[in-house]
Amino acid sequence: MQLTQRHVEYWDRNLKITAILLAIWFVVTFVFGWYARELNEINIIGPLGFYMGAQGALIVYVVIIWFYARYMNNMDKEYGVHEGEDD
Repeated sequence: MQLTQRHVEYWDRNLKITAILLAIWFVVTFVFGWYARELNEINIIGPLGFYMGAQGALIVYVVIIWFYARYMNNMDKEYGVHEGEDD
C-alpha cells in the first residue's frame, strides 16, 4: 500500500505528540521520583516530592490521557478518519 502525503503528515503529527507526551510522562514518573528528597524542601501544598508521588503524578497521567484523546479526535476529524458521529 502506497502512503499518500496526507497519511505521512498524519503519522508524523501522531508520532510528534506521542513523543512529547511520553517525555512528560518520563519526567513526572522518573525524574520527580529521583529528586523527591530535594523536591520535599519545596512546600506548596505540602512537601512537593511527596505530593507528586502520592497525587500529583496521577493527576498528570489523567491529563495526558485526556489531552491525547482530545487531540487525536480532532486530528482524526481534520484528516477524515474519525469513527462515528461522536462530538
